[in-house]
Amino acid sequence: MFVSKHHYAVELAKAGNDVYFLNPPAKNLSKRVQISMQSDIRGLYIIDHKLWFPYALKFHANSVFQWLMKGQVEAILEKIHKPVNVIWSFDLGNLYPFKFFPESAIKVFHPVDEPMNSLAIQSAHGSDIIFSVTREILEKYEHYNVPRYFINHGVNEEFLRLSEPKEHSGPLRIGLAGNLIRKDIDRQTLLNIVGNHPEYDFYFWGNYDLSSSNTGGDDDLQTRNFVDSLKNFSHVKLFGPVSPSDLAREYEKVDAFLICYDINKDQSRGTNYHKVLEFISTGKLVISNNITTYASQPDLVQMTISRDSNDQLSELLSDCLSNLKFWNSPEKIRIRKEFAQDNSYHRQLERIDEKLSQIR
Repeated sequence: MFVSKHHYAVELAKAGNDVYFLNPPAKNLSKRVQISMQSDIRGLYIIDHKLWFPYALKFHANSVFQWLMKGQVEAILEKIHKPVNVIWSFDLGNLYPFKFFPESAIKVFHPVDEPMNSLAIQSAHGSDIIFSVTREILEKYEHYNVPRYFINHGVNEEFLRLSEPKEHSGPLRIGLAGNLIRKDIDRQTLLNIVGNHPEYDFYFWGNYDLSSSNTGGDDDLQTRNFVDSLKNFSHVKLFGPVSPSDLAREYEKVDAFLICYDINKDQSRGTNYHKVLEFISTGKLVISNNITTYASQPDLVQMTISRDSNDQLSELLSDCLSNLKFWNSPEKIRIRKEFAQDNSYHRQLERIDEKLSQIR
């Protein structure tokens, strides 16, 4: 499953750069440092490495761990055997502090997840510039005297090649994508919405079984009961996890999208979700709990006003779907698609490069 750092690595390589993608330490390697070329992308190299010292030192003797990691990074840089111009870090665990890398390199810190502890804040130390997908995250790094910029999530190419929405016969179809076994879903609200609207079909993509999950989740009684409740609805279809390219094609089947998180539980606290842009890329209506990044853009996302509860989400869905021709009008489809195109990873990289040129 690709996340932001993978997509940016691909875009950087496509732009003609030599990109070395540094993975976390691995256990089962024959060499201390191993560099391999990504076969289908010229200029993209994957760095795998193993530690000769216990990783547990990070939690029990961090100063010793840091001293040893400095030597590990030096071995990695020696293996690259080329000058490093930019260090681009998405690391919230401060595993590879900027101070381990050459002073001449530009240090870019790019947190796309909510920093949950002091270590995540310390990870920005030594950076020359900071980007993030929410203004709320940027505020947490305001004591660093470096430029800070909002750069929205990017949209993968598969979602930018979607065809124009087409009408179909039968009930309206509502799509929801995400890990259904995470506790940050507002489960009761979602069950109420599905139960209150048997006239619609609900298409869900994403993990609903821990055994098939590569993104974690829960397997407690409440989670199993929630999934079983969804399975018991005849108008709910659970498709499980699918590849991004397949997911993009699946999105063409639905009429509108639903997002239903409890912002008091979800990691981003209702500030931004990567899936929003993927939904918007279809041009279709998106109905959601409150998301601060899109609060002033009703043409893109229809959301609840309240930050405290999703009590009005079911009513909002009913109101929007009763007037679907308006919300999925050609003009609104155009606005959403153009917005998604303007937030491709290629376009975001151009914005980032423009900011980096100011500090080079």
